[in-house]
Amino acid sequence: MSNYGTAIDKKWQKKWEETELYKFNPDAEGEKLYVLEMFSYPSGSQLHAGHWFNYGPVDSWARLKKMQGYNVFQPMGFDAFGLPAENFAIKTGIHPWDSTEKNIKTMEEQLRAMGAMFNWENEVITCTPEYYKWTQWVFLQLLKNGLAYRKKAPVNWCPSCNTVLANEQVVDGACERCSTEVTKKDLTQWFFKITEYADELLEKLDTLDWPEKTVAMQKHWIGKSTGAEVNFKVKNSDINFNVFTTRVDTLNGVTYVVLAPENPLVDELTTDENKAAVEEYKEAAKKQSDIERQSLTREKTGVFTGSYAINPINGKEVPVWVGDYVLATYGTGAVMAVPAHDERDYAFATKFNLPIDQVITSKKGEEVELPYCEYGVLVNSGEFDGLTTEEAKEAIVEKLAKQGLGSAKVNYRLRDWLVSRQRYWGAPIPIIYCEDCGAVPVPEKDLPVELPYNVEFAPDGKSPLAKCEEFVNTTCPCCGKPAKRECDTLDTFVCSSWYQMRYVDNKNDKIAFDKEKVDKMLPVDKYVGGPEHACMHLLYARFITKALRDMGYLSFDEPFKSLTHQGLILGPDGLKMSKSKGNTISPDDYIKEYGADVFRMYLMFGFAYTEGGAWSDDGIKSVARFVDRIERYLTMCREAIEAGTNNKTTMDKAEKELNFWLNNAIKGVTEDGEKMQFNTAIARMMEFINALSKYMKEETKNLDFLKNVCESFIKILAPFAPHFAEEQWSLLTGKYSVFNESWPAFDAKALVKDEIEIAIQVNGKIKARINVASDLNEEGIKAAALADEAVIAATEGKTIVKVIVIKGRLVNIVVK
Repeated sequence: MSNYGTAIDKKWQKKWEETELYKFNPDAEGEKLYVLEMFSYPSGSQLHAGHWFNYGPVDSWARLKKMQGYNVFQPMGFDAFGLPAENFAIKTGIHPWDSTEKNIKTMEEQLRAMGAMFNWENEVITCTPEYYKWTQWVFLQLLKNGLAYRKKAPVNWCPSCNTVLANEQVVDGACERCSTEVTKKDLTQWFFKITEYADELLEKLDTLDWPEKTVAMQKHWIGKSTGAEVNFKVKNSDINFNVFTTRVDTLNGVTYVVLAPENPLVDELTTDENKAAVEEYKEAAKKQSDIERQSLTREKTGVFTGSYAINPINGKEVPVWVGDYVLATYGTGAVMAVPAHDERDYAFATKFNLPIDQVITSKKGEEVELPYCEYGVLVNSGEFDGLTTEEAKEAIVEKLAKQGLGSAKVNYRLRDWLVSRQRYWGAPIPIIYCEDCGAVPVPEKDLPVELPYNVEFAPDGKSPLAKCEEFVNTTCPCCGKPAKRECDTLDTFVCSSWYQMRYVDNKNDKIAFDKEKVDKMLPVDKYVGGPEHACMHLLYARFITKALRDMGYLSFDEPFKSLTHQGLILGPDGLKMSKSKGNTISPDDYIKEYGADVFRMYLMFGFAYTEGGAWSDDGIKSVARFVDRIERYLTMCREAIEAGTNNKTTMDKAEKELNFWLNNAIKGVTEDGEKMQFNTAIARMMEFINALSKYMKEETKNLDFLKNVCESFIKILAPFAPHFAEEQWSLLTGKYSVFNESWPAFDAKALVKDEIEIAIQVNGKIKARINVASDLNEEGIKAAALADEAVIAATEGKTIVKVIVIKGRLVNIVVK
């Protein structure tokens, strides 16, 4: 039975804390390595297995790097504002501050029980005034530099949560949190001008060591399109409107145009007989998120306005439709439809029986199947017939420009970042409204604008802070007259957009962070967290970094140099863990039974780190047996070394074999550990323990060699089982700490065997295994195989047809 358990965990956690083993010194020797895991929301009462999967294995990676000589900075904190804590408060009556504070204490204890080398002295908690003072400061800097503004805009509104939702928070027309049907609502909101940085956000993506899928998602989200803006006049009217297109070469093929349901022109262009149908359609569109409306697989819907527009290139009349696959927020909120050369337009035209006019054919002139969406040569396009797509784009834009009916244009899918939230549990927006002076920023000396505790936060569609008179009523900083505070709070993604900088200088009460300190430590060298943040947190943090750089507060371009997404740990049933399904895994129960290191090692061995998988109790039991086995053999080694009997000083065959497996493990653990391929790294250690168990059966042993072998093995084990390895290191060497030791280097010569084992098959069935010199030629291997007694017995009385040698692996003897 293993001695390892929580008592060992606690013993070494206490020692590490007392000796400040992991206290970060920015001036210490070694190249800096900033390792950061996305911090937790303390909305749940405790950490689950998914949190552990994010934090435990990354801590092992950081420990490996520390032993390789890096000066590792690995802080931890809590993303403590936001909707989950507020919804919990509404449900239970417990104030968000009280529940959050309690949850943070519990989670801190759990994180400490993990034994991770987090730099707790650098902790940040985003809901504390010491932190959100500087979140408000970031807002004011953006405002000062023209990157924050206020405007009226249609937003996704959840009538149950009574707040604005981002597009990503709307699933199948419903709120992802409470499943209430989402509507559209016009509200005056604060925005950050992220679109100012669209080009740089796009271009710099290719300089990052990020997963390809995440880079592709951000590129798609930013959505740069180079094309033209074309002006359509409405028939029998003074009204005209612009459409944006990337395929102006297909302008002659336009057979209808489509307006977004929110486009103000819809009301102007809808005729009386079409009004009822259009109004009904507009209401239905309010329940769909932008993401759903743009889905390629969703059936197209639409309604005719009753009006017609004039195609500026050929004078043809085309009907004006309303369709929810067009977004008011992209381009001009109107598109020209060319069903012969666009899949969505083709589906729409087919459904509503609209004309389909081909104006592009293949460059070879052969017949093509519609919709034909490739570049080609123009047909049925009057003076532009015979031009290639590239030539026609230039020629058509030139003609439109001369007539004042169009021009070249670059467009982006990216919209400005809406940061207003009509909720209580967030950082107050530092703005004061004065009847005389307008919207006035709170002076920096008056920050933070503190969130009052005694507030009625049950949702009613208005900002809860508006009900707190002592918060709302203030004086104008400019004229001193009575004024009102902004009652919306900031999107929590604002809090997490800059936290990586505050970690470095978290105790500074004079400025958000010291430029010199931040420039020294950032960008983050390794960032780890879920892929669900690809188009929000990761993009917002990049924007804020670039904005603060341009203001002179820092000197680097990107916040996160290298990014890894961990996979998802599923319940034992293979489904996503949730309390309602009863399939959640509580780390505390398993740690109590097996110890933190067994739990950590199971997460690393049982799953590919970037993939995850279903939890298995059998899996953790097998890892517990492996740790028990390591302890047994290290104890045997220690006892043999201490006894000092049956000793030898030579490096014979058995020693060389064990040395091979040790160096094989060092090489494998180093290479696989670097790549976060933890499961295969642990497999190399299992192979070594098998070799050690074999060596311990030898009658005489080279004890000096054995001690060195055990020391090297404990070193490579240490990042994966820190408490257990620290205990074994102490027992073997009497020294403290294994994490102050250097990571071992493998000996390439030890991996070249003097002898190798060859399997001998007769008609495909293994009959023997023999050892031969590693440099023995093919004829020598044949001779050795045929001379083996078991092979002689298996081939006796039979004719040997041929002998096939696969050097270094096997010999197959074919007989009949």
